[in-house]
Amino acid sequence: MVKAILYSLMVLFVLSGCSLNKKAMTNLEIVKSTYEGKTSEENGQNLAKYVAEDISWTEAKGFPYAGTYIGLENITKNVFSRLGSEWIDYKFTPENYVAGDDKVVAYGTYTGTYKITGKSFTARVAHVWKLKDSKIISFEQFVDSQSVNDAVK
Repeated sequence: MVKAILYSLMVLFVLSGCSLNKKAMTNLEIVKSTYEGKTSEENGQNLAKYVAEDISWTEAKGFPYAGTYIGLENITKNVFSRLGSEWIDYKFTPENYVAGDDKVVAYGTYTGTYKITGKSFTARVAHVWKLKDSKIISFEQFVDSQSVNDAVK
């Protein structure tokens, strides 16, 4: 009986140790998860999972949604909802990433078609993400916004 109890405790100890050995996602993996999911919904869920409550999100000056928004609710209202309702197939295609310490830069290309004008665009873009304790604390967009604005006009 004692042997059975000791064996059971040993098995529980080993199994609980397995969960402790799970490696936390790196900052690069966290950022990639917001772009490279199977669907945009999955990307959004990953973003929501990793954002800090008081995240600061800056859309570049000259971009149609320019400004700094605090908190996921404000970001969703002022950026993502508008992108989803005003554009057809608006997306960011990452080309590569540069990561170091608490920052990750993703760069690539935006594409999409503005619903009202039917005009499409392609624009080069870079996103600078800052993280702390596996939470996204800020995002800043750098974009050649001229082609985006041309599509809107």
